[in-house]
Amino acid sequence: MVEVILRAVRVDVGSSTPLLLLEEVGGDRVLPIFIGAPEATSIAYALQHVEAPRPMSHDLMANLITAMGAQLFAVEITELVDNTFYANLKLLRDRTEINVGARPSDAVALALRSGAPILVSDQLMNEQGKVMNLDDEVDEIDEDAPNEAELVAELRDFLDNVRPEDFNQ
Repeated sequence: MVEVILRAVRVDVGSSTPLLLLEEVGGDRVLPIFIGAPEATSIAYALQHVEAPRPMSHDLMANLITAMGAQLFAVEITELVDNTFYANLKLLRDRTEINVGARPSDAVALALRSGAPILVSDQLMNEQGKVMNLDDEVDEIDEDAPNEAELVAELRDFLDNVRPEDFNQ
């Protein structure tokens, strides 16, 4: 397994679809994963430390894991089948490991809330990882780049205006 960090959540210009960029720790490969708008919002909230007045779905899931006496100790993004990524939540309860299947976006949202590491299978990273230097990309754009609050506002605007038919192209 390759440990990765969430480097960015962006909106793909061509498809207007949110995209996770998971960067290999100590390496230069990035695994891009398209995700849904609600999951992108949840991840953005976790990154911004936004607390909703009532628990959102991923907060609820994290609370349930804790209430059941379990701990999320890792998330693993395991494979790509027919253009769909798969992941597992690795839970520990009473010294017993429990694996729960999940979408990568949900797994990342939970990992951000719990501080669990995000792992990608070696085979998946070898096959789908892209060599990117995100530091150079950020440095090139940095002068005119919007700050985090502007990016969150842009994502919220996108989510407020997106229509179901936008995804049926």
